[in-house]
Parts: sequence; structure tokens; C-alpha cells
Amino acid sequence: MDQSEPQISDELLFTIHNFEHMIDNSSGHIQHIPLKKPNGAESLPGINGLILSGGESKRMGRDKGSINYHGMSQIDFLSQFLIKFVERTYISCHPDRIPVTKHEVLTDTFLNLGPYGGVLSAFRHDPDSAWLVVACDIPMLDASVINQLITERDANKVATCFHNPATDLPEPLITIWEPRAYPILLHFLSQGISCLRKTLIHTDVKQIDIDRPEVLMNVNTPEEANNVREMLKTLQREINM
Repeated sequence: MDQSEPQISDELLFTIHNFEHMIDNSSGHIQHIPLKKPNGAESLPGINGLILSGGESKRMGRDKGSINYHGMSQIDFLSQFLIKFVERTYISCHPDRIPVTKHEVLTDTFLNLGPYGGVLSAFRHDPDSAWLVVACDIPMLDASVINQLITERDANKVATCFHNPATDLPEPLITIWEPRAYPILLHFLSQGISCLRKTLIHTDVKQIDIDRPEVLMNVNTPEEANNVREMLKTLQREINM
């Protein structure tokens, strides 16, 4: 990941400035931003899917989104998988590192911020939708996990996420971010913070317990990728028995 200074246009700095007056930072948490609900008061914002492609990984030695766990590249698999649950799916990437894919790509407009910039760029593209954000390096993800997240979603919170028992912290890379998160993310960025987990820790979010914590396993090396392939083969054999 490029660690150079984040690049933010004058237009986006103006946006940050105008959102900041809406934020009350006097307590340890960020206050809710009022959410305009479309049409009926009970309707919820629709959900788009955002796949964080990751780009070139030094530890993996290649782009983690290009790895084949399910008969195709992971970004293509996730694009086909998530569309069953959301209105549209996008692959998030740096504009200089666009992957080869037939699926829709959403390039970063907040540069050099890693996943944080991907989520902000998604909200800039569509600020009225919620975003189900999934990292490409969590290959054990399955339908039961996404169903649980969507079923237990609380649109009155900034986000709905899993509590990761391995870290005892909220897991930012399988999370539904609500539209109200956009100005809050901009506020944190204006304070020099560009960490999605810190945003979850210091805002009003819903954390849910995951039934199968191993699904949250992050794969960063070729050895870990091979182990996951064997685990997936074992699971498939058990299903076919």
C-alpha cells in the first residue's frame, strides 16, 4: 500500500469543513448526524456492496484480489457473491491499479488512505446508500455471515459490524456503513485519523457476535492462502457427504 501523503481536492476539503459544524466532539463518541429517510419514515437506505481489492501485497507477493479460492479471482467471486444481497457491487481500487475484471470498478478519489479512502470514495459516489464493505483477503466468507449482518443491521447506528473475538475489537472489513457515517468519516479525516477500526470504536455502532469466528480470518501470505484452500476443500467434501 502506498504510504505517501493523502491527496484531497479543495472541493473535498470544503465538504469536510461544512460537515464539521454538524459534529459534537465534546464526549468520547461522535454524535449522530440526522438521516433523511426516503419517502416513508420506515424505509431504509438501500445497500451497495464495496469490495476492497487491496492492490499489491508485499507479504503475499501479488495482488490478493487476484487469488483463486473459488474457481475465479477473489474480486470476481465476491462481485458475483455479494450481488445476491445488495443493489449494486463495486470493486474499490487505486486509479493506478485497476484490476482486470468484467465487474464495475470504483476508483479512489481519496488517495493513499487505504481502506478508509475506499469507503470515503464510495460515499462520495453515492452518499444516500449504505455500503456493505468486504475486504478481498477474507476468503472464508459465506452467505450465512452476510445474512446475519444484514438481518441484524441497525440503520439508526453509524455502522453494523461483527465483534472479532480474536482481537476483542470491532471488525471494520465486513461492515455495513450507513449514510450517516460519511460526515463522521470526513470529520475523523480532518483530525488526521484514517483508521476504520478507530472510527468504529469511537462512534455509535452495533457490534454483533459472529457464529463462526474463523470466517473473519485474514489471509496475508502464500502459506495462509494454501491453508485456506485446504479448509475450503474439506468444507466442500463435508457438504457433499
